[in-house]
Amino acid sequence: MKLSKHLVRRIIVLLLVLITPSLIGRGGVGLAQLRFNLGNNSPIRKLQIAEMAINNLYVDTVDESKLVEDAIRGMLKELDPHSTYATPKEVKAMNEPLQGNFDGIGVQFNMIEDTLIVIQPVVNGPSEKVGIMPGDRIVAVNDTAIAGVKMSKEEIMKRLRGKKGTKVKLGIVRRGIHDQLTFIVTRDKIPVKSVDAVYMVRPGIGYIRITNFGATTYDEFMEGVATLQKQGMRDLLLDLQDNGGGYLQAAVQIADEFLQKNDLIVYTQGRKQGQRSEFRANGRGKLIDGKVVVLINEFTASAAEIVTGAIQDQDRGTVVGRRSYGKGLVQRPIDLPDGSMIRLTVAHYYTPSGRCIQKPYKKGDLRDYEMDLDNRLKHGELTNPDSIHFSDSLKCFTLRKQRVVYGGGGIMPDFFVPLDTLQYTRYHRQLSAKSIVLNASLRYIDNNRKQLRSRYPSFEQFSQQFSVPQSLIDEIVSEAEKQKVKPKDDAEMQRTLPYLKNQLKSLVARDLWDMSEYFHIANEQNHIYQKGLEVILK
Repeated sequence: MKLSKHLVRRIIVLLLVLITPSLIGRGGVGLAQLRFNLGNNSPIRKLQIAEMAINNLYVDTVDESKLVEDAIRGMLKELDPHSTYATPKEVKAMNEPLQGNFDGIGVQFNMIEDTLIVIQPVVNGPSEKVGIMPGDRIVAVNDTAIAGVKMSKEEIMKRLRGKKGTKVKLGIVRRGIHDQLTFIVTRDKIPVKSVDAVYMVRPGIGYIRITNFGATTYDEFMEGVATLQKQGMRDLLLDLQDNGGGYLQAAVQIADEFLQKNDLIVYTQGRKQGQRSEFRANGRGKLIDGKVVVLINEFTASAAEIVTGAIQDQDRGTVVGRRSYGKGLVQRPIDLPDGSMIRLTVAHYYTPSGRCIQKPYKKGDLRDYEMDLDNRLKHGELTNPDSIHFSDSLKCFTLRKQRVVYGGGGIMPDFFVPLDTLQYTRYHRQLSAKSIVLNASLRYIDNNRKQLRSRYPSFEQFSQQFSVPQSLIDEIVSEAEKQKVKPKDDAEMQRTLPYLKNQLKSLVARDLWDMSEYFHIANEQNHIYQKGLEVILK
């Protein structure tokens, strides 16, 4: 059966509507620059007719939106691993941590069994302003019970969040008060922090950990730098472990703070010869002097690799850890009218010495790409530097000291720190995977918050004097036995205890203060951090 000209025209118009606004909105080509070949042999026309035929003639009813989404996913699947399609819901979830805020009530919370417990209200946030306190249990939202009804965490968050300026009624149960309390909270913009930790390691040495590169990362970072410099910081441990990347601009701004005027930070190269963009330092950075050690691991990716590569190639600092992930493809977001998005790869990232950050991949073979880290572990790369081999064709040189560095994917550190596969026992991993440790720490804080605050008015006192009580360990062991989790023998238990106690102390510190205090404790047993400290002290 032949399609009518009307139907063919309709699908052509639909595609033009889909493509054109998104390209204009993102600084891409406009309608006047788009040239569609709509002849009989045009691939676009072929796709249009196929979609229209299926939607109008197929024997069963089809979901046209899903049909189009599947077609888009199918096309992108045959490209590189980072060209992707996201639904409107996925776009919102993806953008939230990068945009730096969301609308909500402003509390850090966790779940004990099926009850929401406030860990900390956001400072000056809407909940703190009306008097909600750490340890409060939120049991109802707008007169609907959320405790004791097995409501999912996602559903609870959906009820708590809402547009800025809207009000929500919360039912609160507070220790020591018999009656349920009621608070009316006016939702507001809640900041999402991308700088996890800022603290002085010891006199003259500061530490900053960045979890991703978002819209507010540079401002957060510079605020942290100012705080540490007031405390006498000269040298910096910059922790980019597990940092999956984010906005290029944020990475460039932060790298700029370390480099001399006109130092190349990164350049991108597209398909055509003229599609090269360079990013250079302005020479006005606050961190041009002093030692810098960058901490990375196999999950350090994308924008985090840009910062690392710039500091290493310009001989500005030392890199410690394990070879980074190797994500060096530049995506351009293409917004579609329904709120969905295509993230299309348009260029490669290159470090100042000319190294391509992107690790090798085969188009259309996503599984092999996703197995890369498993393969690194199997081949011994994560545990033994002698297992890492580079071809001479990948050799590059740093720009000042002419040190040898290699391309071929990811950033290889100056000082390799092997992954200690025996650091955490099987028993400890099972305790964590079943949330036994987390839940026990939450109950401990909930029951002892006032006493702990009174006994340790400052984090310094807590860090020096607090030790995990045996009763907490006993509770964890007992709960684990109920869930059929047991150590193989006493030797495994003894190997588990030092790391378990460190984890518990870190969690208690986090819930009494914040993430800076958490990492202050946790880093005591982070091998990459310890090696970085050793390097910066030389």
